[in-house]
Amino acid sequence: MKKVVMAAVALIHCAAAAAQERKAPAYPLITHDPYFSIWSNTDQLNASPTRHWTGVTQSLVGFVKVDGSLYRFLGEEDKTWNAIAPTADDGNYTAAYTEATPAAGWEKPGFNDAQWKKGGAPFGDNRSVAKTYWKSNDLWLRRSFNVSELPKGKLFLKLNHDDNVEVYLNGEQVYAHKGWNNKYQYFPITTQLKKGANVLAVHVANTAGGQWLDAGIVEEKIVAPDGTIKLAEQKSVDINATQTIYEFAAGKTNLQVTFTSPLLMTDLHLLSRPVSYVNVKAYSNDGEAHDVQVYFGASSDVAVNTPAQQVKADLYTAKGLSILKAGTVSQEVLKKKGDDLRIDWGYMYVAVPTATNIKQTVASPVNFAQAFQLPAKATQTGRQLMLSTVASLGKVSNEAKEQTFLVGYDDIYSVQYFGKNLKAWWTLGQPTTIENELAAAAKDYQSVIAKCEAFNKQLREDALQAGGEKYAKLCELSYRQSISAHKLLKSPEGETLFFSKENFSNGSINTVDVTYPSAPLYLVYNPELLKGMLNGIFYYSESGKWTKPFAAHDLGTYPLANGQTYGEDMPVEECGNMIILTAAIVKAEGKADYAKQHWKTLTTWAEYLSKEGLDPANQLCTDDFAGHLARNANLSVKAIVALGGYAQMARQLGETATADKYTAMTKEMVTKWMAMADDGDHYALTFDGKGTWSQKYNLVWDKVLHMGLFPQSVYEKEIKYYLTKQQQYGLPLDSRKTYTKSDWIVWTAVLTDKKNEFDALVDPMYKYALETSSRVPLSDWHETTNGKQVGFQARSVVGGYFIKVLENKLK
Repeated sequence: MKKVVMAAVALIHCAAAAAQERKAPAYPLITHDPYFSIWSNTDQLNASPTRHWTGVTQSLVGFVKVDGSLYRFLGEEDKTWNAIAPTADDGNYTAAYTEATPAAGWEKPGFNDAQWKKGGAPFGDNRSVAKTYWKSNDLWLRRSFNVSELPKGKLFLKLNHDDNVEVYLNGEQVYAHKGWNNKYQYFPITTQLKKGANVLAVHVANTAGGQWLDAGIVEEKIVAPDGTIKLAEQKSVDINATQTIYEFAAGKTNLQVTFTSPLLMTDLHLLSRPVSYVNVKAYSNDGEAHDVQVYFGASSDVAVNTPAQQVKADLYTAKGLSILKAGTVSQEVLKKKGDDLRIDWGYMYVAVPTATNIKQTVASPVNFAQAFQLPAKATQTGRQLMLSTVASLGKVSNEAKEQTFLVGYDDIYSVQYFGKNLKAWWTLGQPTTIENELAAAAKDYQSVIAKCEAFNKQLREDALQAGGEKYAKLCELSYRQSISAHKLLKSPEGETLFFSKENFSNGSINTVDVTYPSAPLYLVYNPELLKGMLNGIFYYSESGKWTKPFAAHDLGTYPLANGQTYGEDMPVEECGNMIILTAAIVKAEGKADYAKQHWKTLTTWAEYLSKEGLDPANQLCTDDFAGHLARNANLSVKAIVALGGYAQMARQLGETATADKYTAMTKEMVTKWMAMADDGDHYALTFDGKGTWSQKYNLVWDKVLHMGLFPQSVYEKEIKYYLTKQQQYGLPLDSRKTYTKSDWIVWTAVLTDKKNEFDALVDPMYKYALETSSRVPLSDWHETTNGKQVGFQARSVVGGYFIKVLENKLK
């Protein structure tokens, strides 16, 4: 009978889950910068482990105990593994290897590898982390391991490889892949192990870039469901600019769980302060009083790159707070750079005001059923520790009682800027510590929440007025994602630096053609932050460190901003971006001071565009994933609009002769462009590519900045044609593929003044956000036919959705 009742309860939960309206592909919980960024990738907060935007588990868990009954409202247990043949992150192992093509049968258990070399794993070309240096084209590896008892769970190959790989277990191929993965991944295998000796054999072939190999066998741990834990029933979830708010029923009480990251752009100290609030309110739903306790746990995985890294955690008090702190033992500050990485230096914190109803402890990985019976422990070293806090709310009736948990991160040093390690913006001015910031966050909680609620309302009203309900929801969804893909700092010269990371596109820092689509959000709410995206690029040229007559693509690979690392320049693209964005700052501020400060550099770039911009050579543009294009009509538009912006700024600076020269030049360019790009009922992708088409999203700045360069007929012709090319999930980028960039769709939609045409272009984007099967922080590169992510996620470019709000502001 008990099983029948539990099955019925499960069906009720499933029905409730199915009835939930999706609000996002992934839900922002804690969002501050590219390293401190935690999301829920399911519509139900308690249906999956919480994750870093890269997809790696960074577990937050929450339980409520109501009259002795336990309900989980936040997070879920992730898969755990028993190492059978451990990889190097779990233990040391030695393998036989050769870099010369071996004899046939090299993968078989009986093969004689006595003449092969012996070396410790991992194998690779990075001497700082590889135990065996490997720099040749091919590596063959054999490792033997013994199994005393055959595993009962499912077997997986745990593998990190670069590049092409083929893997054999006891002579049978269990996996093969062309390409690299750059992190440990788990692949199911069906080949059985044997009692006694087993052989894992791997061949990896380097095709380009770096070399790497580490491989092992693991068993998925079998975890029996715990019938003492029930799922709180999620009633709703709402997303606004700074908060994600959940409502639950947990037995005879209801819960409101609010995650607030107070990213308010008018207060740069608060924007930079790396502290989020997790607030839990409980109230009775039957009119009776109930005994309520709340558990909040945060895994030390928030402070590591891989779960195998050793961490140390401590409990202490400071500034009227009880504080849990954790970080890696090694503390290798700013030693790693790249894309699919998490921070493994600095320290995470969970803090609450000291009180008799609070208990905090450091624990080994928590058995969820024992969340409220943890032993008191003030310090511990190990892996995947849990920072645990229990708050007793006492008797809770109709009047809500609440507990706020502070979650923070002090990265010590955030970015290296041309050889100098820089601290985050919040550390500037009067001497401060993370304890001071946590204490200020606790003290200011009510006023900060009031400011957040006022801003949430303002942003929603701005977006509603500009584009309507669906557009407003896209803006709310994109706000925290865009900001938290940046880090706010101050340069040694005293300038604002607001550095983006190219999340899941290549890991570059301060990429100009990522700044360009991101800019509208910051032009609306604080142009100083857009200056912070441009200042480093201007400095790079004006310091003489970058000597080319066009703008750089980037400043390095995050978090090391020591100079461009991207392999190819984008001369017309980046010059156009820098000039257009400077003109936009001048327009938004109503003064030309910023242009005057960099006029010599802007002039150099304008001169380059005057020669190379109208009919661009075969070069990359920001849509580099689509490949090179010669005679790119949309890139030509960018050059023309940039020169129009340069003329506009020159006139405002009193440079009348220069303004007249470039005004005449752009008029002539527009006439030539219309003739070269004309393809009947639309304008072509390239000047020599008749029968092709593309979104001319760069036109938007001609309209938004009121330049009046292109006639209205160009806009009308293009929009009319685009509406014939719509797919279920949006307008394709151009005629070559059916994928698109969602930021460019909104820019293209702003080319029309007709509400029905704007909605026709933007509504499929909202449909994509709600229906995509790619459960990641919103990807800006998706397939218009099926709504699946093609690449990229969690990028700052979704700030470009605010272009319609910006147009309204500048009217």
